[in-house]
Amino acid sequence: MAPPKVLLGQNRQNNTICLRKGMTTRSQNALLTNVLKPSIGRDTRPKRKAEASPPKEKTIKRSAFTNITNAISTSLGGQNHAPKKTVTLVKPTLVTDKPTDNIAKVLPVKSKPLPRVKPIIKKDDKTEISNKVGNIRHSTDLEKSEDNSLYVSALEDVTESLKKIRRSNNKVDEDEKKIEAESNVKSEPTSSVSKKKALTAAELIAIPVRELSKDVQWDFDIENWLDPFQVSQYAMDIFEYLKERERLFHIADYMERQVCLSRWMRALLIDWMVEVQESFELNHETLYLAVKLVDLYLTKMTVGKETLQLLGAASLFIASKFDERIPPMVEDFLYICDGAYTQRDLIKMEMNVLKVVNFDLGIPLSYRFLRRYARCAKVSMPTLTLARYILEYSLMDYSMITFSDSKIAAAALLLALLMKDLGGWTPTLEYYSGYKLDDIRDICNRLNQCLHKKHKESLMTVRNKYSHKIFFEVAKLPLKETLDI
Repeated sequence: MAPPKVLLGQNRQNNTICLRKGMTTRSQNALLTNVLKPSIGRDTRPKRKAEASPPKEKTIKRSAFTNITNAISTSLGGQNHAPKKTVTLVKPTLVTDKPTDNIAKVLPVKSKPLPRVKPIIKKDDKTEISNKVGNIRHSTDLEKSEDNSLYVSALEDVTESLKKIRRSNNKVDEDEKKIEAESNVKSEPTSSVSKKKALTAAELIAIPVRELSKDVQWDFDIENWLDPFQVSQYAMDIFEYLKERERLFHIADYMERQVCLSRWMRALLIDWMVEVQESFELNHETLYLAVKLVDLYLTKMTVGKETLQLLGAASLFIASKFDERIPPMVEDFLYICDGAYTQRDLIKMEMNVLKVVNFDLGIPLSYRFLRRYARCAKVSMPTLTLARYILEYSLMDYSMITFSDSKIAAAALLLALLMKDLGGWTPTLEYYSGYKLDDIRDICNRLNQCLHKKHKESLMTVRNKYSHKIFFEVAKLPLKETLDI
């Protein structure tokens, strides 16, 4: 009788195993390489920060008003997200008939498809392709590198740029020769015009001489005249112009018209905005501009408690677009609001704020005035940080909104000098700020009273921020009971 089909199949498998002792096929090699090959995944490195930056113990995500707003129903950090799918990785096992066998039967494992590798173009093929396709640049660094990196170095087109520069220089030389030939032919008035232009250029480079009063210790703008980043030629005019613009953004007492809001709710909102600025690592100018936009909007429009956090998020969104190099996206602000609002709500509020401000975002900020005064007075960094803490802490005080930003900045710097026992208001500060001691005395006393207030735990973000070593722990400095001004 003929053997059954099952036995035939087993005999065939045994025969093939015997024949294939000591040799492996290409398919087996491919499977083994795919199994033993280390998985190359994305490099999930955290965002690089400074060495002295404070470690973040937890992700900052909280609502501005926990028990106040009706729009937020979830708890802090209790946002419902879709459950993540768990993926279990099964290691491939090798099965052998005998321990002495050299060949192992590999279980069929679904191998990932190999990534498509772009063909490396040789130098001979490159010339043919460049004749067919125009205006395509191939990096010489990519051809020389063995790993075929996707990153292109900045020195890739140095030879081409040098050729262009040489051509442009040759053209400029030819043009100059033509101009000189034409100027010789022309009459004398043209030569006088060129002399005047040369004189104006020399005047810009030359350091002028100013006569200041004897009490002023130094001329900061003259000392930094050749520094292009200080803009010493226009610095005084720029800050005088900002002072004149302060009257266009005057904020009146609006809390009486806001039926649903209170001073404590405004302070709670600004505390939340400081936390957002710290978590997104935004500039301080962005925070000050956002607070200004909130106050300007509340002076003209009435807002309910459900939309107050939306107003703060939209103001931060506008300010970050105005002042940040890489502003956060809409989804980031929606996430930081704990999903209380939609994208349409945020964009609509952004449009309303811009309409109220008449699309004029060049608002004078107290933070900019403070930096100017501190530079001109050559104040040390710890003293400037203390003045910044006083100024940022005053953002939560509703009674400070009626004063001009330039005066608040001068008063904050004066209070920092008094707390450090570095003297009072000097003639140098009076010259560069334009304010005398009588102009800022009342504001300085009010700022000192603001520091003595004991806020609740919900309003401790600014104090905790400036208690860190990065900010010289200025929030832990002893306060002055009375000021001798």
